[in-house]
Amino acid sequence: MVAPVFVLLEYVTLKKMREIIGWEDGRGDGIFSPGGAISNMYAMLLARYKMFPEVKEKGMSSVPKLAAFTSEHSHFSIKKGAAALGIGTESVICIKADERGKMIPSDLERRILEAKQKGYVPFFVSATAGTTVYGAFDPLIAVSDICKKYDVWMHVDGAWGGSLLMSRKHRWKLNGVERANSMTWNPHKMMAVPLQCSALLVREEGLMQSCNQMHACYLFQQDKHYDLSYDTGDKALQCGRHVDIFKLWLMWRAKGTIGFEAQIDKCLELSEYLYNKIKDREGYEMVFDGKPQHTNVCFWYLPPGVRYLEDKVEKMKRLHKVAPTIKARMMEYGTTMVSYQPQGDKVNFFRMVISNPAATFEDIDFLIEEIERLGQDL
Repeated sequence: MVAPVFVLLEYVTLKKMREIIGWEDGRGDGIFSPGGAISNMYAMLLARYKMFPEVKEKGMSSVPKLAAFTSEHSHFSIKKGAAALGIGTESVICIKADERGKMIPSDLERRILEAKQKGYVPFFVSATAGTTVYGAFDPLIAVSDICKKYDVWMHVDGAWGGSLLMSRKHRWKLNGVERANSMTWNPHKMMAVPLQCSALLVREEGLMQSCNQMHACYLFQQDKHYDLSYDTGDKALQCGRHVDIFKLWLMWRAKGTIGFEAQIDKCLELSEYLYNKIKDREGYEMVFDGKPQHTNVCFWYLPPGVRYLEDKVEKMKRLHKVAPTIKARMMEYGTTMVSYQPQGDKVNFFRMVISNPAATFEDIDFLIEEIERLGQDL
């Protein structure tokens, strides 16, 4: 319960992360939480409290019907958070994404107006920076303009893509993030910090405290002899919290921002290398056009037995089974492991995600040969 050094490490690191987002002098607040799903739920909790502070004492019966908005490609944790907070999954409205997986701002505005007409109060928009499947970045500037227009809390779920802020070459993909009210950022993903290490960063100072504090006088005495702002315990939902900061702080001290940047740039370079190798290669088809924005490379491998089928329906039916079969064989041989999934009306495709800084160009070459070897008879 008492961790004076770790509290200070958390203080300086969260401030540094807020500076990187672009909030003036790193002002604001934040907390390390047990993963991105909980960070996203914190953001929703704060957005609701900001609009309806009475909800803390009186509960959901004291507030009107609320509506939250997120992309159809967003992470399931947005709905899970709404369920846990008593807002309900039906109150989470999914916004259309374009063919590259980015939220369409005009559809967001249309759905906000529609919700208002139905008597809902829009209170929360979650834009995704690095979607789970396509690695897409929602257009944050356009989204923030709409949030400002309708006075809605803007959250950025950067659990997967937030670390690109560490790269001068790639941070443009999050242009507009400094206009958000809150952001989720998981160093345990792209920055390769061991699990778990997820931060929620909040632009408004003091909001987390007023939203979550319970003033338990047997823990949080107000007449202690030191600065009470170091008493971070009451702004968290948890009482006891795991020390998640030490790994990140230590790695940051060792590598520096430059070291993290090099590691992130290398992963993106490897994914571009994979994309360039397979985009025109016989037997491969990309799920969407253009080079990936993150390290997610989404593709179909069409074995010789499927490649030349004329019957489109039969071809798709057979193709749907290719990725799961090759994945099973990968697991049996123990050589590689690449995930797959369907998306909307698209049959199962491979999603190669690179986040290991130890990966090499040779590993990518091996992966392609291995997929072909394991799928040649299908």
